[in-house]
Amino acid sequence: MQSEEQQTPNHKIGQPVKTATTLALFCKVVDNFGDIGICWRLAQQLKREHGIAVTLWVDDLISFRRICPDVAIDQGQQDIANVHVRHWRNQDGMFSASDVADIVIEFFACDIPPGYICAMAECTPRPVWLNLEGLTAEEWVEGCHTLPSPHPSLSLTKHFFFPGFNHKTGGLLRESSLDQDRPAFQASPVEMENFLSGLGVTPAEMAATRISLFCYPHAPVGALFKEWQKNAQAITCLVPEGVATEAVTAFLGQAATVGSTATHGALTVRVLPFIPQADYDRLLWACDLNFVRGEDSFVRAQWANKAFIWHIYPQDKSLHHVKLNAFLKTCSSCTSSLAAFARAWNDASMETVDWSQLWPALQADMHQIADLSTEWQQKMRENGDLASNLLKFVTSVQQARQKDAV
Repeated sequence: MQSEEQQTPNHKIGQPVKTATTLALFCKVVDNFGDIGICWRLAQQLKREHGIAVTLWVDDLISFRRICPDVAIDQGQQDIANVHVRHWRNQDGMFSASDVADIVIEFFACDIPPGYICAMAECTPRPVWLNLEGLTAEEWVEGCHTLPSPHPSLSLTKHFFFPGFNHKTGGLLRESSLDQDRPAFQASPVEMENFLSGLGVTPAEMAATRISLFCYPHAPVGALFKEWQKNAQAITCLVPEGVATEAVTAFLGQAATVGSTATHGALTVRVLPFIPQADYDRLLWACDLNFVRGEDSFVRAQWANKAFIWHIYPQDKSLHHVKLNAFLKTCSSCTSSLAAFARAWNDASMETVDWSQLWPALQADMHQIADLSTEWQQKMRENGDLASNLLKFVTSVQQARQKDAV
C-alpha cells in the first residue's frame, strides 16, 4: 500500500467532517486586513456551519480589531463568536501533544511554531496539516492543489490547499446564508437607506452613483477624482478612514477623519469609519461600483453582484500583473472596459493612462457587468465553497490513512 506521503487524495473524495473536531488556524498579518479577514471569515464559518472547535492564532490583534470590534487587544486568549482566539507571540516550546488540534492550518506559509510542529509529530493519530495558500487564477495552481509535502525530519506531511475559480481548486469562501442575505438586502430600499444613513450618508449622496473605495496607497486616486468631478451625473465616493489618505485629504482640504466630507463638481467624497466585516459586505451590496484590494475584499466583491475593480497586492518584478491578467482572462463578468480600467488602476496597462476615456467606458458598462456577475456567481457556486471543500479533503486524508493502516 502507498504511504500517506505518496498519496495525493482529491479534495472531492469523502464527506465533510461531522464528528467533534478541533482545528487550529495560524495567521500572520501581512496585508493589514486581508490575511486576518480571510482567516476570521473561515474560522467563523467552520464553527457556525460545521461545528468545528476552532482556535485562531493571530499575531496582530490591533488589525484584527479594525474588522472585529469585539477583539480585546490586551488579552492573550479570548472567545469571540464561539471561536477561541489566541494572541500568537513567543509561544514556542510551550506545546505538548494534548495542545495539538485534529486539523492544523497555516495561512499562506506563515511558519507555525517549531514546538507546535514537534508536538504534532507526537500525536496519535497525527493531525491533518494544511497550508492554505493565496488565491490566484493562474493555471499552475491546479497541478499543485492538495499536493503533499513531507517534513524533512519528522513523520508529518503537509498538504497545499489552494482556493480558486474552478473544480480543480478549493473554490471561494462563501457562507451558506450569503445567497439569501445579499438579494434580500438589495431588494429592500428601506434597509439599504437605513444602513447608509447609519454611516452618515445623506439622501442626496444616496441618490448619486455610489462608489466604495478601498485601495493601496499608490493607487492613482487623485487623477480619478479629477475625472469624476467632471462627470455628467453626481458621484458619491465612500472611503474608509486611513485609505488613500493623501488624495482624500487633498480633495477635502482638511484631515481625512471619520465624517469628513466635501463636494467639488459632480464628486462628493465622504470618509467612513472602518466597519465590521458584515457591514462591509452591506457596503459592497449598496454601492454601484466597488474598488477593492488584496484578497478578502476581492472575494466579497465577487459575491456583491456589482461591478468592481481589484487593486492587487504588489509583488517584486511586477509578478502581480501576471496574477491580475490571469483573473481578468478567467472572470466572465470582466468586460473589455473593466479589464482596461483594472490594468490602468494597477499600472499594468503599459500605456499612457487616459481616465477621460477609461472611466466613461466603464461607467457605460456597469449594468452589463452586474448582469454578467450573476452568471459568474453561479459558476463559482458550482465549485462548492472553500470551507466545505477543505473539510472534504481532510476526510479524504483521514480515510487514506485508515486504509493504509489496515
